[in-house]
Parts: sequence; structure tokens; C-alpha cells
Amino acid sequence: MNSSARYLNASEAAGRLGVSAKALRLYERHGLIAPIRSAAGWRAYGPDEMSRAGEIAALRALGFSLAQIARVLDGDPSGLEPALAVHQAILEDRLRRLVRMIETIGSLRDDLARGKALTAGELAHLTAPESVRTVAFDLPYPWDGERFELGPVRLLNYIIGPLGSGKTRLAQRLAEMLPDAIFLGLDRLVDGSAVAHARMDADPALRSRVDRTLAWLVEDGATVSDALIALIAGLESDGPAIVVVDMIEQGLDQPTQEAMIANLRRRSPGVRPIFMLTRSSAILDLTVVGTDEAIILCPANHSPPTYVAPYPGTPGYEAVATCLASPEVRARTEGVIAWRPPAA
Repeated sequence: MNSSARYLNASEAAGRLGVSAKALRLYERHGLIAPIRSAAGWRAYGPDEMSRAGEIAALRALGFSLAQIARVLDGDPSGLEPALAVHQAILEDRLRRLVRMIETIGSLRDDLARGKALTAGELAHLTAPESVRTVAFDLPYPWDGERFELGPVRLLNYIIGPLGSGKTRLAQRLAEMLPDAIFLGLDRLVDGSAVAHARMDADPALRSRVDRTLAWLVEDGATVSDALIALIAGLESDGPAIVVVDMIEQGLDQPTQEAMIANLRRRSPGVRPIFMLTRSSAILDLTVVGTDEAIILCPANHSPPTYVAPYPGTPGYEAVATCLASPEVRARTEGVIAWRPPAA
């Protein structure tokens, strides 16, 4: 090491870059970055490594797959246009929302100037997501009729809880109560690939969407499997405005889970929201949950489900964290699931 340079450990480097230490390990595993090793074997990031990691993080934020990033860093521009087009669409959507918010604020100021009193609801509307979908309903067993009000539907919504907490029943009820929603259950793993291929044979547009998503996932390190194809086909199918997925990580290895959640986060504005049951820390990484994501916890004591903010020390955070495990640990308990009610 150059003694005059400032070297950071993984935690410091991640904090400086605004990414998680897990993301740095992912970059390393894909050969995008090679941190220096200290005499004790610890990873160390100097100026060159930080510059390289910063470029990777920036390209990742633009929606590039890890394979695309590798090509860009090697001077190959192929694949730049579609990724930049998606990012442009996201920025344009944010701009439209800001313009509408500015117009609303201007209208409210005019009302104030005319002496009109503003309500708390009118002010709260300024920060509410556009086209908020909310629904309230009576919870099924094991809650026995307690009322639950679903908050704003985000693009990604995680449902989590320990075994036997009722999270599957909550997910099924959400699929019943939300307008134009579908429940993608674990039966997708039973001959799911054959069914998916039959649907794609009958629908060339669906096949095109599945092939495009599958190609991106494979470039990002995913392993092709029947479980993955069945999942993609369910997510890419026409019709439902919202998809509720039971144990989205089921049948997927860790690189595939990481590629899948990265792909879901890079989707363009206006796509359908997804509710995901999960107990995988690869799917729900509490350090990177964004503003368009929500966490719903089903407590072990069968108190009503609650929203949990992804910040240490907030109510429910530790309960969520204890429900999560790495794909390696989850694989050791494969098949150990709570009793699931038969499909209606």
C-alpha cells in the first residue's frame, strides 16, 4: 500500500459511496473491482479503488446490469442507449410530478391570499404519491376480523413475518381486495415452467418480454431455472394491475435473487406495483430500501400488520431484521414453511 494515500475499510468505503458493503462485495464477485488486502487480510479501498467503485455505483444507479457496466468500463458502449432511455423516462416522470406539485403549491398560496383556510389533508396531499391506491378491509384468521388499512401502494412492497404469522393469508386477502390484482402462489413451482412456456407460445408479446427480462437477469449473474422462468412469466403477464407474489425467492439462488431485485428496482415509471412475500436478505436489503418501497410486518403475536420504516431504531425494525436470512441460511430450511391455506 502507498503509505501517503488514505485507505478505507469496507464499511467506510460503502458509507462514502452511498452504497452497502454488500454491494461492494457484489462488484468484487463480478470482477468489477479488486480491493487491496491488508496484511491481516482485510479489504482496503484506496483512491483508485474508490474512483472505480464510484463509477460502478453511478452506472448502477442509471440502471445498468453488472455485465453492461463491465463492458462500459472496458470501453464498449453497446447497451448504453436502452439503459439511458429508461433513466431518461424516470427523470422525465419526476420532472412532471415536480411541475404538478409546484402548480398545486401555487394554487394553495393563492387560496391563502384570498383568506381561505387550508386543511391538513390538503397539505398532506402535497407529499402523497400520485395515483395513491388505498384500501381498508377486515383481516382474515389469525386476526379474526380486525380492520387493516393499506397505506399508499408503492412500486415494491415487501410482506415479511416469522413462520405462522399470517403473512400468506394477508397477501391472499390483498390480492382479493385490491382492484385488478393477481396472486402468484407457490404452485408456480409445480410444472410452472411448462405452463409458462405454453402461455408464451400462445402469446409472442409475452415471450418477447420474458426473453428480454431473462437476458438482463442472466447478464447480471442470474441462473436460468424453471422457477425463474415461471416467476418472470407471472410478473410480465398482461392483465393484472398489481401482482402479489408468494415467497419471491423460492427456487432462486443468491445471484439470481440479487439480479431479480435489481431488475425490479430499475423498472420505468408507470409499471405495475408488486407485493412480495420474502424472508431473504438478498431480496429485502434493509440498507438500500428506496422511497418507492414499503415494508409490511406481520408480527409473531398476531397483532395487526404494520408498516415499518427501514431505519435502525424505528418501531418494528428489529423484528423485520430477525425475520431475514441469507439465501445460504434459507436453503438449509428449504421446505420448512408454515401451513398454507388451500387456494380458493
